Amino acid sequence: MNYYYVKESLKYVGSQLHSHWAYKNYGLVGDSIVAFQGPCNVPISEMVDLEDVMDKANIFSENMLHFIVEHFNLQLEKTILKQRMLICIIKERVEEERGSQLIRRGDDLYLAENKLTVSIATLSPVSSLIHIGINISSRNIPVPAVGLEDLGIDPCSLGHAVMKAYIQELEDIKKSRAKVRGVL
Repeated sequence: MNYYYVKESLKYVGSQLHSHWAYKNYGLVGDSIVAFQGPCNVPISEMVDLEDVMDKANIFSENMLHFIVEHFNLQLEKTILKQRMLICIIKERVEEERGSQLIRRGDDLYLAENKLTVSIATLSPVSSLIHIGINISSRNIPVPAVGLEDLGIDPCSLGHAVMKAYIQELEDIKKSRAKVRGVL
């Protein structure tokens, strides 16, 4: 699996969540995870979560650590499981750094009632896609929120650690799948 950390700031507006984004922009062919920092402002027209669309929810953050994952399979349930695994990896890494207990509710993380992440999984015509955004700043977010700045966590270090842990977890899963014998 390919991975890349984008050094320059990018604004996430939802349009990045499409097939071959990592290939077109960073030359990553095949399964990939890309991390970058930047603001987030997703207009209703780009929202994938229909519940958010119906609620007219505003997805906004002044600064986030973003992950865009693409797997070349078309199994939404499997992708949602990978999304939740990635959220659990983020939870573990933040708790290791911070020492405080986060709460996972589905595909999002909270510190008490303050939201740390946004997350979605979907399909394109040729692949499955995941976006996870972790608040860096907690200022001006339309819901009670917490950010990595509040927790004293360096987003760049966290981004690299999360990508490496995700790739390692997927490799371990492949190995586990291949090392067992079938039973009758």
